[in-house]
Amino acid sequence: MSLPALKPLAAPYLPYGRQVIEEDDIAAVAAVLRGDFLTTGPMAGRFEAALAETVGAKHAVVCANGTAALYLAARALELGPGTKIIVPAITFLATASAPHLNGAEIVFADVDPDSGLMRPQDLEAAIARAGKADAMFNVHLNGQCGAIEQIAKIARAHGLKIVDDACHALGASHIAADSTRSLVGQNEFCDLSVFSFHPVKAIAMGEGGAVTTNDPQWAARLKRLRNHGMTREAGEFAQVADAFDEAGRVNPWYYELPEPGFNWRASDLQCALGLSQLAKLERFLKTRRALAAQYDALLAPYAPLLKPVARQRSCLPAWHLYAVLIDFAACGVSRAETMRRLAEAGIGSQVHYFPVHRQPYYVARYATPALAGAERYYARALSLPFFASMTRDDPVRVVRDLMRILNL
Repeated sequence: MSLPALKPLAAPYLPYGRQVIEEDDIAAVAAVLRGDFLTTGPMAGRFEAALAETVGAKHAVVCANGTAALYLAARALELGPGTKIIVPAITFLATASAPHLNGAEIVFADVDPDSGLMRPQDLEAAIARAGKADAMFNVHLNGQCGAIEQIAKIARAHGLKIVDDACHALGASHIAADSTRSLVGQNEFCDLSVFSFHPVKAIAMGEGGAVTTNDPQWAARLKRLRNHGMTREAGEFAQVADAFDEAGRVNPWYYELPEPGFNWRASDLQCALGLSQLAKLERFLKTRRALAAQYDALLAPYAPLLKPVARQRSCLPAWHLYAVLIDFAACGVSRAETMRRLAEAGIGSQVHYFPVHRQPYYVARYATPALAGAERYYARALSLPFFASMTRDDPVRVVRDLMRILNL
């Protein structure tokens, strides 16, 4: 009796992003499970010290996730009711919603249609619409930072505080006109920088975030606010009779609440994984940059119908996403159909992002005018599979199937 012919093995599914977890990462988490601390403990402090050193900041404060980091940044800078924050329209929801949940109102800025990054003229236009703004949250989209020197100069001239949403950009550098470099997170052109360690980011903690700063007072406030707003520091106690015994010693159980906050702590489990991953950051970034260069070369023949997002000369990027811009109408295939057919071929894709100012909540709350750059970027954007464990064959497969679907 003859056996039926074997079917060829299907190619593995390629999601748009994926974490890279190795045996030493698992061992680091297992060691915490065998220890005394599961929630915030000594591993959190070790991760904070390593992160601050990695990005060149004086202080890093780890927290539950990137959204918590954005919220804590707004709280630390006192961006609450009666304040206005400028946010680029192309970003994830949290860049606007986190500070808004602290009471701030949001003014949406336009972006470059080819990079998705806020430009100096976009900031100036948003300031003019705001009348009086108090801060801006500048987004380093896809792993690139834009014209941050010029943007910071405009913001400072108008008295704005500056938060860099660097959730896509751990490991990126800004390159100044004189070729000197400053790391994203070093805070040379901002007050605070915010990072995310979601699984598809450069390093993974499961969930996790951080804020970096060079101001010790902001760092202290961030740490207090991530832990319910409470303090155990004797020098901060206001109720002396309750805080101290007859000999002037601090009562060992005592703590105070200067201002209420949430539990935004990161656990030692998260921080053990983050510390292990942080040691691999340069390797991960090297792989991501090589994959981006390979995609660039494979896609070069198909411009201008399909092209990567515009590159910024003032940035050494830490590619988080590999986003392309496609003229779907000219190709005769819709974006939705393209994504469905890619999925049928075992290839994931995503759109980063639907313009936040067009979300129903913000449409009802603000009369934001049409933002042509954001609309143009969104209409063409598609993120292709991109993560540090991809092989050199994977971009070839992605581009081959994408070109077949787009009839290119």
